[in-house]
Amino acid sequence: MLAATTRRAAFAAVRHGGCWQRPTRALSNFHPLGSHIDTAENNTETYFDFTEENYERVNRVLAKYPSNYKQSGIIPLLDLAQRQNGGWLPLAAMDKVAKIVGVTPMAVYEVATFYTMFNREKVGKYFIQLCGTTPCMVCGSEEIKKVIEEHVGMKEGETSADGMFTLREVECLGSCANAPMIQMNDDYYECLTKETTIQLLEACKKGTPPSMGKWGSLPMNGQVSCEGPLGKTTLDTTPPAPKMRSDIKGDVDPASVKAHMGY
Repeated sequence: MLAATTRRAAFAAVRHGGCWQRPTRALSNFHPLGSHIDTAENNTETYFDFTEENYERVNRVLAKYPSNYKQSGIIPLLDLAQRQNGGWLPLAAMDKVAKIVGVTPMAVYEVATFYTMFNREKVGKYFIQLCGTTPCMVCGSEEIKKVIEEHVGMKEGETSADGMFTLREVECLGSCANAPMIQMNDDYYECLTKETTIQLLEACKKGTPPSMGKWGSLPMNGQVSCEGPLGKTTLDTTPPAPKMRSDIKGDVDPASVKAHMGY
């Protein structure tokens, strides 16, 4: 066991100047377990069921797939359950999805443990995902992480004592032009500095996080989306919408698709 640990440490080190040195950049502290651990609010006796309103959404999701492929709806149904449950998935919610789509619970557990978009432990009211990939890192994501940790009083991978914030470092969130940035719940806050990060956290503590900008994200430096100081320089008008085919009428039964495609 010790030898294996030593080998892993050696592989993680950096060859420099004829000796092994540990990397200077701290790696994420968060490593989710693949197995379930019973807690007072998440165990085999915990109850979960979709609300009446969400059952309507469940039916709309399943209507997109042939009746013999209901398991295709596992991911959207897990997302729906997670949103209903305050941003995380208890065991009972995964079991409920398995029953609805007609698969074994293990088939759903495999999905929930594979995709990092699913939280199997309780998270804070404001779930902060800090991008730590290269463009954000070179633009200051490490400083932003330190600011969040010190201002809120927690470490990356933890939830604050008051249950308001959870911080996790993640890989690229696709907003490299506006680095450094975070995703907080469903929203992007970009072009962050130490000062604007503190402003954002204080606004959240008051229950008034800034509203999204015109294009669904909010650069915290006042710019619009990822426009430069010259504003729009390419598409000055809205492109025309594609024309819809006039020969398709009514709803299409997903179960009939294979027959129409000659399968």
